Amino acid sequence: MLRHGVIHRYRKFMPVSEATRVITLNEGSTPMVPAYNLSALIHPRLEIWLKYEGLNPTGSFKDRGMTVAITKAVEEGFQAVCCASTGNTSASAAAYAARAGIKCAVLIPEGKIALGKLSQAMIHGARVIQIKGNFDDALRLVRDVAEKYPIALVNSVNPYRIEGQKSGAFEIVDDFQGVAPDFQAMPVGNAGNITAYWKGYKEYKAAGMAENLPRMLGFQAAGAAPIVLGHPVENPQTFATAIRIGNPASWKSAETARDESGGVIGMVTDHQIREAYELLARSEGVFAEPASAASVAGVVKLAESGFFDDVRPIASDHIRLVCILTGHGLKDPDSAIRVAEEPITIEAREEDVLDAIGLAEPALA
Repeated sequence: MLRHGVIHRYRKFMPVSEATRVITLNEGSTPMVPAYNLSALIHPRLEIWLKYEGLNPTGSFKDRGMTVAITKAVEEGFQAVCCASTGNTSASAAAYAARAGIKCAVLIPEGKIALGKLSQAMIHGARVIQIKGNFDDALRLVRDVAEKYPIALVNSVNPYRIEGQKSGAFEIVDDFQGVAPDFQAMPVGNAGNITAYWKGYKEYKAAGMAENLPRMLGFQAAGAAPIVLGHPVENPQTFATAIRIGNPASWKSAETARDESGGVIGMVTDHQIREAYELLARSEGVFAEPASAASVAGVVKLAESGFFDDVRPIASDHIRLVCILTGHGLKDPDSAIRVAEEPITIEAREEDVLDAIGLAEPALA
């Protein structure tokens, strides 16, 4: 079956006309993976599903918003776009700008970007500029530049990004035949994604496409948790680079999503994220980048606190919960290498192979 991008699939919900030239890499339609092992390990009443956004064209959820942002930039006559990034936005912006045939400049915090993401922006031909500062400094600079010069800003403060990213909520409801999950869990960095998903759920319900609304669960890293703490974090710290943001651009709308849905925005430690990162890969065979694991870490933390014990499910005997895995693990292979066991070196002999595997030699006939 031919796969279409999110603008084509959900055109009536998108800010485009029939004359709009759509810039797409056929993003979206990412798999919903049932996490049977994870569900059993975390809580007996949970039915966990993984929305694997790492299988978008550039390996992250950013492609959903970028197709709309770049499409509108081209439609409005811009010849260049810019963004600040912790990695995934730069990769996506560069790819879609290349597809559109326009220039792209990205500002990143010096030495704070996973090389898997930086390499993508570079190979797509973006002008990559490192600044001596953090993401919040980079975002301030590109906002200033975009206000003064004919360059479109394609960070999540661009409302078109939110319009594209809301398509993830549409897909989840479609996959469940018109019923939203009881809960949706996701990492929170700049907070555009939780904003977008909540917008999508509400629009789908208003259009009669969804029977209900989920409760939104968002999780920040403890060293970069301004929404939880109630104030900006001047020097955010976490190994989960995609959510290392101290002053989210979509802060208020994330709080709105939490409050309107009756949900939670909490925080998890780097240790909890690392444990969830490994658990996800080893129990379900799904390789996601560290920031993605914050959603699983948060669910584990809530389950341990008894949060799900008295919840009444909407559509089944089990509590249906969707974890958004925002990016592919190959975005940050160094993190995987650091937590994995090192390869074993042996002689090229059968008995040594069996010993390394932990198998006894077969008995003689």
